[in-house]
Amino acid sequence: MVTDVRSRPVREAVPRTTVMGDPGARGRFGGHGGRYAPESLVAACGEVEDAFRAAWADPAFRAELAALLAEYVGRPTPLTRARRLSAELGVEILLKREDLAHTGSHKINNVMGQALLAVRMGRTRLIAETGAGQHGVATATAAALLGLRATVFMGERDIERQALNVFRMRLLGAEVVPVTTGSRTLKDATSEAMRHWVGALEDSHYCMGSVVGPHPYPWMVREFQRVIGEEARGQCAAALPSGAPDYVVACVGGGSNAAGTFAGFADGPARLVGVEAEGGAGATRGRAGVLHGVRSLFLQDDDGQITEAHSIAAGLDYPGVGPEHAHLRDLGRARYVTVTDKEVVGAAVRLARTEGIVPALESAHAVAWVIRAAGDGELPSGATVMLTLSGRGDKDTSTLMEAMA
Repeated sequence: MVTDVRSRPVREAVPRTTVMGDPGARGRFGGHGGRYAPESLVAACGEVEDAFRAAWADPAFRAELAALLAEYVGRPTPLTRARRLSAELGVEILLKREDLAHTGSHKINNVMGQALLAVRMGRTRLIAETGAGQHGVATATAAALLGLRATVFMGERDIERQALNVFRMRLLGAEVVPVTTGSRTLKDATSEAMRHWVGALEDSHYCMGSVVGPHPYPWMVREFQRVIGEEARGQCAAALPSGAPDYVVACVGGGSNAAGTFAGFADGPARLVGVEAEGGAGATRGRAGVLHGVRSLFLQDDDGQITEAHSIAAGLDYPGVGPEHAHLRDLGRARYVTVTDKEVVGAAVRLARTEGIVPALESAHAVAWVIRAAGDGELPSGATVMLTLSGRGDKDTSTLMEAMA
């Protein structure tokens, strides 16, 4: 049986919706969001929400997280001018360097927050899903730091193409559970992780890696990732004569790095652009439906069945998008576009050879759109673009070698 959050008593009045604000007790972003979960998980999600609201209002919790992000993760991450690529394209590109955070991606921001929350709730184990492996590595890292156990579910296909991150997780002491059902990628890993959580509620916290899943996860993950956008907004104010970029661009699978980035700019003048994989374009071509406990936009067939996604980047191999992205699309506040695998590989190579930065293939989607948009005139000459480089490309070496052969 699937139950929406409306079946639970509302603990507070739903606030008036603001752009990227608190979605209220019902967890709604316009017509998206909510909590569509098995009965056994409704109370668990409510407990996570209550714990997060209390923690997020506690200055001591916020200070502890901020100290970890500064002393352990390496925040703030720098804003780097891509000088040579900018000169070639005729636009000014600023890269928000989440690839320089500890573990190599933005995932650690959210995981550190959720791991501290798990300790506060008295949990001793983290459960996570992972596609590209970066969220799994971040979860294993936080568990090792805080003395927790970690179990990470990963599709068998992703285990094959992300062998380096699988080794890193196991080196850090995490249990990596292969998922052999369905497409054997991120969607199925998420399903298995959520099923496993049902039987482990007493001692385990489900550490969702993206802005998907039942409320409060889309909101909570966005808030833990908000640090990206807030830092970038301040850095752009110092770096740009206008004080703000013309465009803010980030790759989108479920959409956590983009949500965190957009949160810092949603109330300003910048145009927000989310870049999806051509084969995994939930925001671009999805239809309203329910998957993994949330109502959002998903790739579906004519019978309403979820269809498989494809991307050369394992972290974007997801058939939908977080509910807040669906809402931003509905509002017209953010635009969502797609790029092909070929464009992604070309963008990764070009950034490497102009700036000495090898991006994760996920991040290369955002770079690919900027290259294309500058080339066809969609980006005006001289425009300023703030692009979140969500991760580094070490993990994708074998995929790139095969694609470039």
